[in-house]
Amino acid sequence: MTDVPTAPPAGPGAVHDWPVDHLDGLAFDPLLHRLLREEPVARVRMRYGTGDAWLVTRYEDVKEVTADPRFSRALTVDRPITSMTPHAVAPPGGVGRTDPPEHTALRRLTAKAFNRRRVAALRTRAERVTAELLERMLGEGPPADLTEHLTGPLPERVVADLMGLPADALPRLREWRRVILSSDRPVADTAAVKREIARSFGGLADLRAAQPGDDLFSELVAAERAGALSRAQLVSLSVMVVLNALDQVRNQTSTMVYALLTHPAQLAALRAGPALLPAAVEELLRFIPQRNGVGLPRVATEDVAVGGVRVRAGEAVYVSYLAANRDPAVFAEPDRLDLARAGAPHLAFGHGAHYCVGAALTRMLAETVVGALLRDLPAARLAVRPEEVRWLRGTVNRGPESLPLAW
Repeated sequence: MTDVPTAPPAGPGAVHDWPVDHLDGLAFDPLLHRLLREEPVARVRMRYGTGDAWLVTRYEDVKEVTADPRFSRALTVDRPITSMTPHAVAPPGGVGRTDPPEHTALRRLTAKAFNRRRVAALRTRAERVTAELLERMLGEGPPADLTEHLTGPLPERVVADLMGLPADALPRLREWRRVILSSDRPVADTAAVKREIARSFGGLADLRAAQPGDDLFSELVAAERAGALSRAQLVSLSVMVVLNALDQVRNQTSTMVYALLTHPAQLAALRAGPALLPAAVEELLRFIPQRNGVGLPRVATEDVAVGGVRVRAGEAVYVSYLAANRDPAVFAEPDRLDLARAGAPHLAFGHGAHYCVGAALTRMLAETVVGALLRDLPAARLAVRPEEVRWLRGTVNRGPESLPLAW
């Protein structure tokens, strides 16, 4: 069972103040846990922005909202909707804050980058880099921080290859990631970093226009020159791909390893049957609480009934994929990790038009990391007690700050 702290009750129809506290390990947000079972369409108010918003937590309701074109991402631009961050992580006009047909055209440009051929080629590269990184870690001996030796550098090097980024760009990308994906940095800091990102990627785009390479960024530059997207959209798409890989993949794979090492029976079953790996990764994606709070909101363009509640035109709506993945009406014993679980697909990558375009890349990297751990570190264990692992603070995505291993 995952630790689920108790959330204080509130009366039906109340607006719930949601501080989105930082949680350690695999602890699940207590308010999400309670609202899913008691008030699956509820009003919440977070630290930043103004007013309140609807929060939808039930699996079928989340799918309904995210597939319904009457809920708009574009209408969130320039609206101070209640939020867990003082700044808007996704830029206006970017793929995360547009609606079809503009969103469809932008998504098409990146979707082809993650087709089977390219992901297969990236898998070969990822496996080679993983072997190199693990060899170095094993050579240095235990204890070793897995985030420093593998789950951090692996997605960095793979995404640098995918985007055609120079190796010396990685330190700046790491700093940009810390600021853009923070949940407590001042707006002035994030605005300054966004301007720096626009200048840097803009300069690189000019270079790629003159000297294109065999990489995704060159393809996006060609699309810009053909009039298929603006410079701002080019930067937005590029940053989305890079930051998601550097941050989300790093944290997800690290947390997956932590989950396995703290569930020895499940780990033993996976070691005994490595063919279970793809299904195990899917269950880990469902189970791990990979983010703090919620992602981007939507705005209703007309009155819509959701889960028996009427959402009025102009009202903001959030969905929680984390809660939907723990819906007891869909998943038996949802707070239990079960690598042999079958049934409904998880919603860790979202649903509908904004389904994560990098899902195939994330799955591939997760399988590469977990598979290498099973093969090359059969005696891997935490080098500290589970409660002594340090977890990130002040950030959108959850994950271990470091993950010390012994073997």
